[in-house]
Amino acid sequence: MIQLYRYGKPFETDTILQKPEVRPEGTLPYFKTEKDGRSFSCPLKAETAVYGLGETVRGINKRGWLYVSNCTDEPAHTEGKHSLYAAHNFLLIADAHSFGVFFDYPGELTFDIGYTDLNMLRVSAREPADMDVYLVEGDGPEDIVRQFRGLIGRSYIAPKWAFGYGQSRWSYYTADEVREVVRRHRENHIPLDSVYLDIDYMERYKDFTVNRETFPDFPGFVQEMKKQKIHLVPIIDAGVKIENGYDVYEEGIKNGYFCKKEDGTPFVGAVWPGKAHFPDFLDARAREWFGGKYKCLLDQGIDGFWNDMNEPAIFYSEDRLNRAFAEIKKLEGRNLDVKKYNDLLGLINDLSNNPEDYASFYHVCNGKRVRHDRVHNLYGYHMTRAAGEAFEKLEPEKRILMFSRSSCIGMHRYGGVWTGDNRSWWSHLLMEIQMMPSLNMCGFLYAGADIGGFGDDATADLLLRWIAFGLFTPLMRNHATLGTREQEVYRFPEALPAFRNLIRIRYALLPYLYSEYMKAALRDGMYFKPLAFVYPDDPDAIHVQDQLMIGDELMIAPVYVQNAAGRSVYLPEPMKLVRMRSPKDFSEENLEKGHHYLPVPLDETIFFIRADRCIPLSEAGESVEEIDFGSLALLGNVQTKAVYQYYSDDGYGKDYDNPSHYATITMDREENVTAEGKMPLRLAVFAHH
Repeated sequence: MIQLYRYGKPFETDTILQKPEVRPEGTLPYFKTEKDGRSFSCPLKAETAVYGLGETVRGINKRGWLYVSNCTDEPAHTEGKHSLYAAHNFLLIADAHSFGVFFDYPGELTFDIGYTDLNMLRVSAREPADMDVYLVEGDGPEDIVRQFRGLIGRSYIAPKWAFGYGQSRWSYYTADEVREVVRRHRENHIPLDSVYLDIDYMERYKDFTVNRETFPDFPGFVQEMKKQKIHLVPIIDAGVKIENGYDVYEEGIKNGYFCKKEDGTPFVGAVWPGKAHFPDFLDARAREWFGGKYKCLLDQGIDGFWNDMNEPAIFYSEDRLNRAFAEIKKLEGRNLDVKKYNDLLGLINDLSNNPEDYASFYHVCNGKRVRHDRVHNLYGYHMTRAAGEAFEKLEPEKRILMFSRSSCIGMHRYGGVWTGDNRSWWSHLLMEIQMMPSLNMCGFLYAGADIGGFGDDATADLLLRWIAFGLFTPLMRNHATLGTREQEVYRFPEALPAFRNLIRIRYALLPYLYSEYMKAALRDGMYFKPLAFVYPDDPDAIHVQDQLMIGDELMIAPVYVQNAAGRSVYLPEPMKLVRMRSPKDFSEENLEKGHHYLPVPLDETIFFIRADRCIPLSEAGESVEEIDFGSLALLGNVQTKAVYQYYSDDGYGKDYDNPSHYATITMDREENVTAEGKMPLRLAVFAHH
């Protein structure tokens, strides 16, 4: 059951597709409402867990910290941070009686979840709270999530090739560098489906351009890569370079598509190209215009994009920079004591992403002007919406890969997310593990982190452990920044066989992983789940923060500690342990319910199959296109009978709900296998080779 409570006159965020009737004036159940709907408080029992909030720091259970929904260009994802790139305002309060609550509010919102008072949840808005609050009650956490996801709409579905392994770096500067990356993967038989182009593929950082000196004959190059089963995925940034003769800039100025200051002149901020304007993505006219610009790259054969810098990130505003220079000039030639020195540092450090700058420009929404900071969290969402709506017009029958750095709930219908500029830290591997189910609750199924870490220097052991987890995430991309150690897996010759085999395991598991992703998307379910959702009556399972369920069949327990030779694992029921060293080199062991210490060598990934469950696997190829999704081997833990509902389609079209995409696969105790449905399948039992 979903109830809507309204406070003031909410801004229409376009997050909810079908709104229930507004409840009569009254108090939001479970909460005490204060300050005219600007603050809400709810007592927490000692055993209450609080889930949700999508992309945030810390554990799966969010109790004990202060989180701020305020999309922020924040590369240092340490435990002390309160905001990251996203604003996902959904909470699930779980105890004997669970409920969910969603705050449909586009401005800054603070979630004090036992930070000020360990036993109190307090949600408060900085501005007068014109918001809709949705209360979701149901039969346990999974049902609550399913109802909420039905409220916000179906999650984005990526093309099947986008579930392959991707390689990225800031930057591959030339076509020849990309060719070298592809060549090294192919000659070493490391599976690969995509190479990402960061900002340097552009002509002087101008959106929707290609540097013709470094990427001559770009359409021909795109086709050259496709012949090698490689998809190129270019980046698109939010800021539009100010440059006469640049069509995107000139069209935006002519038609008033950019955000404006209070005096009506376009706001000037700086990003990669220096001074730039920012499209007013909250204006439907500007969205349609900007979305149409993706056509120039689609026409050259591109079928995937990633949107970046769309919090929006601002290196400095023109006005603030001018004021800073004026103040710095006053300090020139003076003796700088500690106070004046700190003042000088402040002038520089306060240039980037300054809250005063976000309060200095405006959007036009349905003919009305609104200040940016009051709708700040919608910006990245509506940039990706602009692309998604354009794709529906430009390529209506084809899936286009799209994911974004900044997001809020609602954007999940148009694209996935990567979790931004993480670091090559072991703690960030754990953070990704814990972030995945929280993102799923908020509708973001196509998600993943930069494998190996974006910043700092990756080590072979960290990259091995990260890939051993990342092979389960829908988005599987290795990405690193300039100035760091090159971390393509072939850069580590001593570990190359292990890297090759782990990535090949991803491709062997793809029939199962893709099937579970599609069923989660089509049924408003979760791909990753905390153990507490599946075993709500098991106190040990409820407290597990570093193991995840995938679908109804698998549990994973990644290793995320440096130099650890293994890890402790809790099994909420008897399960079969599968150790995989390659798609054809694996071992199985039946384990009883309880706590176990398991050795896990660096060249292995482990997972667990629940009783009377089976999973389909493929002969691994070196690209998704090479995988035969109709020829399957089953790996099972059968006590009596295992039944699996398998989903597979062509991976490019959008007839998602066609019944012919489903088959029911049965495996009995004697390992006899059968399939029912319109999908032609060839089945076998997975065996050692």
